[in-house]
This record gives sequence, structure tokens and C-alpha cells, in this order.
Amino acid sequence: MKLQQIFHDLSQADIQTIEKSPGLLIFLPMLYIAWSDSVLTNEEVQSIEQKILQQDWLTDSEKSFISSRLQPDQPPSPKQLKEWLSVIQHAAPYIPTDARKSLAGLGLEITRVSEQSREQWQSESTQNALGQIEEALGVITTEALEDILLEGTEVIPAISEREPRLDIEGLTEILDGNTAEIKNRLRAIFRTTQFQKVLLTDRNLYREQVLQWLKQLAQDGYGSLSYPEAYAGSDNMRDYFATMEMLSYFDLSLMVKYGVQFGLFGGSILALGTSKHHEKYLEDIGKLKLPGCFAMTETGHGSNVRDIETTATLDLANHEFIINTPNDSARKDYIGNAALHGQLATVFAQLIIDQENHGVSTFLVPIRDKRGKVLPGIKIEDCGEKQGLNGVDNGRIWFNQVRVPVDNLLDRFAQVTDNGQYQSPIANPSKRFFTMLGTLVGGRIGIPLAGLSAAKLGLTIAIEYAHQRRQFGMPGQPEQLIMDYQAHQKKLMPLLANLYALDFTLKYLVDRYLAQQPEDGREIEALAAGIKAYSTWNTTRTLQICREACGGMGYLWETRLGELKADTEIFTTFEGDNTVLMQLVAKSRLAEFRQEFNDMKFIGLVKFITRQATTSITEKNPIITRITSEEHILDQEFHLAALSYRENHLLIRAGQRLKHRIDQGMNSFEAFNQCQNHLINLAHAYIERVILEQFTLAVNTLEQSDTRMVLEKLRQLFALNLIDLNKGWYLENGYMEGSKTKAIRKQRTALCKEISGYSMDLVKAFAIPEVLT
Repeated sequence: MKLQQIFHDLSQADIQTIEKSPGLLIFLPMLYIAWSDSVLTNEEVQSIEQKILQQDWLTDSEKSFISSRLQPDQPPSPKQLKEWLSVIQHAAPYIPTDARKSLAGLGLEITRVSEQSREQWQSESTQNALGQIEEALGVITTEALEDILLEGTEVIPAISEREPRLDIEGLTEILDGNTAEIKNRLRAIFRTTQFQKVLLTDRNLYREQVLQWLKQLAQDGYGSLSYPEAYAGSDNMRDYFATMEMLSYFDLSLMVKYGVQFGLFGGSILALGTSKHHEKYLEDIGKLKLPGCFAMTETGHGSNVRDIETTATLDLANHEFIINTPNDSARKDYIGNAALHGQLATVFAQLIIDQENHGVSTFLVPIRDKRGKVLPGIKIEDCGEKQGLNGVDNGRIWFNQVRVPVDNLLDRFAQVTDNGQYQSPIANPSKRFFTMLGTLVGGRIGIPLAGLSAAKLGLTIAIEYAHQRRQFGMPGQPEQLIMDYQAHQKKLMPLLANLYALDFTLKYLVDRYLAQQPEDGREIEALAAGIKAYSTWNTTRTLQICREACGGMGYLWETRLGELKADTEIFTTFEGDNTVLMQLVAKSRLAEFRQEFNDMKFIGLVKFITRQATTSITEKNPIITRITSEEHILDQEFHLAALSYRENHLLIRAGQRLKHRIDQGMNSFEAFNQCQNHLINLAHAYIERVILEQFTLAVNTLEQSDTRMVLEKLRQLFALNLIDLNKGWYLENGYMEGSKTKAIRKQRTALCKEISGYSMDLVKAFAIPEVLT
């Protein structure tokens, strides 16, 4: 092929120069790279010139021409650089791929395709000399070749525009489970004009809008879902939880107000009251004819309900209780529905008869009349603007010697006889207190479900954005989708694995809660506490990462990430502070551990100790700790064994630490305080093991399919991410060696890349209405 055919962009003078001195072509790629990104220093020029002058296969004119193009004070013009690049790229299609391994090799190929090559240029000595000159340039050859050989390519479509790789509808059916019907009804509602999502910055307008939405839901029967059919309900707690999930996609203020009215307020009357209360109130509560509040939290006592200060003193002569707030620390605080709409409150107070305190009970106390006027003896203050959830009218309530009939005591667990005697079906005060609170555990299930939905929505927004947004890329090619960047995959894909893991685990928790027997109560309460804490912490972390992953766009209110972040921030606090809940989980695990030992006979104890020793011998065997094969690293049994080992080790060590302190005479409160960090780590390890178990069971029950294959990869990523996050602990305790933790990190990175290709399908399976994203 003639020189002019390839190098038509060059001037006639340059073509003539090259025809006279074809050796110049060999150096064209080197000269272009040398000048395109930087200015050559005098030292670099001297080194390169010295090597060029030593080449006897170059003519004197070629040496002179090359030297003239290397002078720092006479750099090539932008036009010349463009011409040089044009020459190289016009020749590139005729150069075999295996010949594009060095700049010098590329130059030699250009002389070949332009029919200017000389036999001596192909000798080994010449090629070695060219390699030395190229080395003197100090460039990374592979990157340099990419820079100059890129050809125009077709823009790869965003994944959102490609055909799905999974059965999205089938995966949605798996996720919706036996709540598909009600979820689909709510998806349809969110597409109607009555439920049109708009930004309302005026707090009063927003609260009124949320109230109108709530009235519509009540009118359509969603308010009484969990109440018995005898009170116009559906007796369907599962659908109530599903409604909280779905409302969280639409508006979190509406979800909270829904939960306060029909769950906390109505639910407390259902759980703590008896038939007389149910018959009088439940139907009106479900239809929103009787708006109400759940008044447990006090300014001075949030998580510590046992020591609240509000009192309910029996006036036997008048058959009344006198509800009183003794000081500002005892005011009911942050109470949903209190500031504007609530008419009746479930009030938690110390029950006092003849100056004897019988512990916390619950009372129904009217706070407003039907017209919304605050009743005598009641003082209400608006909490005002909050960080989020400003569609909920949170308020503070004081009671000044407010009298209510004796029948307003919710008396399932505490009764007062006609002659003023206190009685209860549960004699032990501590057991009675925890039984009472245990009946309200449904709230701790609703909140993580809501938080999970918010995280699903946030991650859907971030993943869709990542499959559309392009940024940077190789020169000469279209900019790259940000989802194709390894760092972006590492940010988002573990979050996706977390959401699927928590989805299946929350299904398990709901099933356990709905099918519970009396002996299951404490275990389910601990499970609900731990999963609530773990899930809502995950929501907070997920939404922050999603906001960052969307850059400046994520900061705009229209993306909804700011709204989601602000509204869910409080989830780590209400329905129980997460740190306090994790301590409850740890204490529950220790109680079960102690019970196991108490129930064991001697032979059982020997077997337990043997089992622990066997675990150490097998799993901490030097060969096992070093295994790095892909098959082992991705194995389900390895993952479950690693998490179980950590949990059991922390459990035994926690028991030992506490026993050691108590044996030395320390009181149990101080002993727990000194072991608090260890106990919280134990709680995390327990919950993580439960989540992995449930994720594994869910995947293993599916038939073989592409969907199961991808869910298994998500399960693997969830497990390996947990192990990697705790690798310091595993290394400290000799469970793994460095080579194994490195192999785990490598597999995690590979899984992130592989899953990213399915990520659009995986978030579409959440079936969030497009009008909400």
C-alpha cells in the first residue's frame, strides 16, 4: 500500500521527507507519545539522542530529523501532533493485533504497511535497540498503545435499554410472596391522581395532605387490616406489614402516621385491652373516626420504659385514675398524632394504689374533643420542624391531674377490683412488664420493613442512574458507564446483596411472629430487636452511599434521596434505640446459652466441650485456614461455618468475661457495662448468622434457573462481604491466614462485577411504580 494512500492527512513536504528517510516512521509513535502528554526534559532528550546516534541502521539525515523533533525549546505544534496521530491511526487497521505490543513494534509495522520497510530493521539487534529507546521515554507501553490505537466505536447502550437477562416478573413473585395481591393493589393506587406525590415545603399543608391520604386508606379498608373481623377488620397482620412496606415507597410520613394510628394506637388497645375496649374503640380507630396517639416515650425516659415518671393514681371512691405529669422530664415527647389530630391517647404510666407502685400499665386518656379542642388538664405543644417526616404532627403532652374512668385501664395483664385490689394473671412483676411490651413487638417488625423499602427505592435510583450516567473513559472512545467502574460496583453491589438478604430474613421474622407460641415470645422479641437495628442501620448507610453514588444529581430533591435520607434517619432511634436493642439481643443470647448449660446433663456438657474443641481442630487446621480455591471460598458451608464460629466464640467469651467480673464481686449492671462493646459485637454476629441462614435457605428452595444462579451469587457476595468486614477478627483468632482473606477479597470483587450486569433486573424486580422513582 502506497505511502500517500495511508498518510493523506500529511503535507506533501512531510510525505517527501518520509519517502527520503523512511526510518522516521519507526519513531513516529514514540515521538507522538513523548510530546502528547508532557514536555521532554533536557536529561530525557540527551538520553534518547545518545541512543539514537548509536544506531548505525539510521541514515545521518534520519538521525538529524529525529533529533530536531526532540528539542524542548521547539516542541511540535498541535497541528503536527494531530497529523502524526492521524498517520498512526490510518495505518492501525492494517496492523495485526499481535504486532501491537510496543511503540517501536508499532513503528516497524507502519513502515511495513507503507512499503517502506528495510530488512535490517527487522533484526534482533535493531529491535533491542528500539526497545531501549522506548524505555528511555519512561512511558507505560500498554496505556500508550491504548491512547493512540483507539478507533471510533459504536456507543454501547445503557443496560436500562437492553433486554432483561432475568425473569423479572418471576423474581417479583418470589419477593412479593403471599402478599402479592395487596401489594399489587397498592401499586395501582399509587398511580392514581388521589395519590400523587408532590413536594410540599409548607409543614401545615404537608400534614393536611398526609391526613387526607390516611383517610382514603381508611375508607378503602387498609386501616383495619390487622383487627378482628368482628370489628370490621380482616384479621390479617401480614397484609398490614405489607401495607407499611408499600407506603414507604410512596411517602414515609404517611407510613409513620398509618403505623401510629392503626398499629401503635389501635394495636396497643387490641394487644393490651380486653373485649370491652375492642368493642368500644377498634372499628372507629380502623375507619379513622377516632384518631389517636401512642404515648409511651417521655423526655427523660426513651428506651427505659420501666422507669417512666407519669403516674396513674387510683381514686377508689370515684372509680377513677388520676393521670399526672409530675415534672417536665415526665412529659410525653415526640408523640405522633399529638400536635394536631389525636383525640385519644394510650398512655403508659406507673399504676399507684394506696401509695404502692405496681409498675407500668396503660390507660386510655382523651386529649381532644371531636372538634379538635384540647381538653381541660391537657397541655399539648407542637414539636415543630424536624429533620424529616414533617407530614407527621409530633407533639408533647402534659397531664395535670386528668381523671379517667377505671375502665380506661387496658386490663389484659393488670386489673383493679371493685374494692381497689391490684391483680394480674402474671404474678412476677418483671415477667409481666416484659410480656406487656412483648405484645407490641409488631412495631419493631414494621419499621425494618419500611426501612428496607426506603433502601430499595434509594438503591433503585442509584443503580438506574449508574446504568445511564457516563463519565470519563479511554481517549477516542465514548465515555464509560459509571456502573462499569470497579469502585462503583464495590459501592453498590454489596448493598444490593444486603437488601435481598434482609428481604428473605424479614419474611422469616414475619412468619415466626404470626405463628408464634407462648414459649417463642422472648426469642422472637430478640430477633425482632436485632433485625430492626441491623436493617435500619443498613438503611441509613445505604441511602448515604446512594446519594454519593449519584453525585450532584443525588443532592437534588427530585431524585428523592434527600427525602429518603431525612425521613429514615430517625429509624435507628424510634421503636427502640438500636444500640439498646442490640444489648437486649446479647442478653437474650446469654440467657439461652445459660439455659442450655443448665439443661445439659454431664454427658451433654462433655459433648458440647468436645464439639467446640473439634471445631477449633478442624476449622483452624493450618490447611483449612489457607485454602484459597474458588470452590471453597464460594462454598455455602464455609460461609455458615465462619459466621457460626465467630458467633459462638463471642458468646462463650462474653459469658466468661461476665462470670469473671461477677465472681470478683462486681454487680451485674457494672459487669455488663464493662463488657458492653463485646456484647454488641456478639449481637451483630448472631443477627448476621441468622440473616445468612435465611438467605441460604431461601435460595436453596428455588428450582434451578438463571434467577437462582444470580441469587446464589448475591448470597455469596453477602457472606464474603461480612467475612471481609470482620477479617481482622478472623486473622486475630487464627481462623484464617492472610492468603485466604486476600482470596476472599478477590472473589468479592469478581462477584461485584458479575452481579452488576444483572443489577437493573434485580432492582426492577422490586416492582416499585415508576412514578415513585
